[in-house]
Formats: sequence, C-alpha cells, structure tokens
Amino acid sequence: MASSLHLLLLVSVSWISLLALVISPAQAATCSSQTFKNNKLYANCSDLPFLSSYLHWTYNASNSSLSIAFVATPSKSEGWVAWAINPTAAKMAGAQTLLAYKTEDGAPVVKTFNITSYSSIVPGKLAFDVWDVSAEFSKGTFTIFAAVKVPKDAASVNQVWQLGSAVNKTSGFPVKHDFAPPNLQSFSTLYLMANSTTGTANSTGGGGSGALRIGSGGNMGLLSVSVLVLGALIAF
Repeated sequence: MASSLHLLLLVSVSWISLLALVISPAQAATCSSQTFKNNKLYANCSDLPFLSSYLHWTYNASNSSLSIAFVATPSKSEGWVAWAINPTAAKMAGAQTLLAYKTEDGAPVVKTFNITSYSSIVPGKLAFDVWDVSAEFSKGTFTIFAAVKVPKDAASVNQVWQLGSAVNKTSGFPVKHDFAPPNLQSFSTLYLMANSTTGTANSTGGGGSGALRIGSGGNMGLLSVSVLVLGALIAF
C-alpha cells in the first residue's frame, strides 16, 4: 500500500510539472482575458497567429469606422510595436501604419507611417482618416488605441502587425524588425462582422483565434490524460 501511494505521488508531481511547462503564461493570456485601464470594451477580439499579439475591435457600419486596441510586446524593452491596414495589398508594402514606442522620458507615443514600399517608410498622414489615437505601456507591453475609417460596406480589411527592437533616437525612425518566419507571416484578413474571438484568417491559410488555436486544445488533452492516469492509479 505504501509503495502504491508513493508511486501515485510521484506520477502526480510529474504530471503537474509537465502541465506547468505546457500551459505557459503566454498561452494563458488570450485576448478574452485582457482588460484596459480606460475600461474600453470591444465587440470582438482575436489572438493573432504570430508574434504573440492581440487585436480587439468594434466595427460600426453606420459610419464605416473600426475602433481597435492592438496589444503586443516589443522584441526588446526599448523597441516598438505596430499595427496597420493595407488598402492595396496583403503584406507590408502599402501598409498604413500606427507605430508605438516610448519617448526618452518613457511616455508611450503613437506615430503614423505610410509604408509605400519596402524601401520607403514615410511618416505622416495616412491614406484614410484616423482619430482617437493613443497608447498605453504597462509591464513591458504596448496597447495602441485608435479609430479608423474603412471603405463603405467593406466585409474585410488586410491587417499587418509587427514588432521591433529599437527606435533611432536622432531620427525617430524605427529600426528594422527581424526577418524571422513569424515576422514575415504577420499579416491576415480581418473580417469586420466576425463574432468574438473568431475574426481573423491568415492570408496563406493558417492562423486563427485564441479560442480555437491548437495550443489550447493541446493543453486540455494533456489535462484529460493526466486525470485518466491518476484515476487508474487510485483505482489500482
């Protein structure tokens, strides 16, 4: 009896340790659990499929406007995060961009960039109206708030997002982001009339939302297996 109890305790500790590793904080922090200091609420949210980023949004068909909160952590503490709509293509070239970083006094700020091509990043007015722009920075993470005008009766828009490591203190220009696979795949279609947590589909066929992503299902599978194993040992 003592040996069986000892074995049960060892197996329990092993499974709990494994689950703690698999269910990481990044996986647990889905968009549906996020709240904002300004108490803003949005009709929809999605865990974006790359760069551990999140988008909250509300589409107002009456005036063709999209209110968003984009949440992301820069690749380094002095880095930047960006979210964009591309009216002309699926990827970065042509993206009308909202980019957040910290100024020298540590305050978060949002700048607008018209990325006309991969070699031309031009600060200034975007191709569409944007208002109520602001940013928050807390615990290493930026949130960009904004409202943007989208084409009348549009069913979807092309969105692009990105993270960078630094901002040039002299020019105020963002330093180039990494070119790792997640950075190169950080674009998707945003369906404006989507239900909560089901609003994106990656343009190359991947992606999805936090509520449906494979990681969540995998965690539940491991939990189920652990319960079955422990139940069998107890019965033994």
